[in-house]
Amino acid sequence: MPDEVTDLDQYRLLDEPYYRAVGQEIDLFAAAYANRMPVMLKGPTGCGKTRFIEHMAWRLGKPLVTVACHEDMTASDLVGRWLLDAEGTVWRDGPLTTAVRGGAICYLDEIVEARQDTTVVIHPLTDDRRILPLEKSGELVHAHPDFQLVISYNPGYQSAIKDLKESTKQRFAALDFGYPEMPIETEIVRREAKVKAGVAELLVKIAELSRNLKGQGLDEGASTRMLINAGRLVRQGIVIDEACEVTLVTPLTDDIDVRRVLRDAIAACVP
Repeated sequence: MPDEVTDLDQYRLLDEPYYRAVGQEIDLFAAAYANRMPVMLKGPTGCGKTRFIEHMAWRLGKPLVTVACHEDMTASDLVGRWLLDAEGTVWRDGPLTTAVRGGAICYLDEIVEARQDTTVVIHPLTDDRRILPLEKSGELVHAHPDFQLVISYNPGYQSAIKDLKESTKQRFAALDFGYPEMPIETEIVRREAKVKAGVAELLVKIAELSRNLKGQGLDEGASTRMLINAGRLVRQGIVIDEACEVTLVTPLTDDIDVRRVLRDAIAACVP
């Protein structure tokens, strides 16, 4: 067992991450944190879920341990494992255990990408027990009073194979995220990409058109993140239709016909 809790200073955000609230999500999350209630962030890719939790960790003054979940992630990747080093066999905490011991916010990003047998390990942390059993080491870790668990996932990609079990969902308070209304999204793109308001507004109009194609050849339309990337290229002198080709059209689809529709929509918007 570790003799002392891992130093969490490396997980503290020193500068305020920009986040533009669109509703009561900041107050709701703060209230959930005050009760150490686990929280689930639901919304499409690139809509601001990760930026939101970074902002809240900074606002609350808490370290943030982020785990990008993937299909090969095992329970040991989360909680820890025995390793060999020069001194022999030693236990090394995983990111979840580090957060539990030290009182950090642990953010499991896109949790549905992890295997379902892996996500079961979080269940004892999401009720009144607030414990993390480390089966391989035989230790029962009681969560630090400041610990909070936050997960996120994209309901648009859920399927019978990749979805959270109801027994997991019902353990969390849930906040819905979506793409902001046009004036707010324009403000976000303008600020983050450092472009003129007219360019930001044009990019948002293009995104709106692409989102109308959801279910008609596209799984999802252009995200706010994509628009910011397009704006950054424009700021570097790339013409807007070329910037959109690289950051929106090509990443969104490989279908030739759908790409043609997207290009036509861009051409209709660009003066």
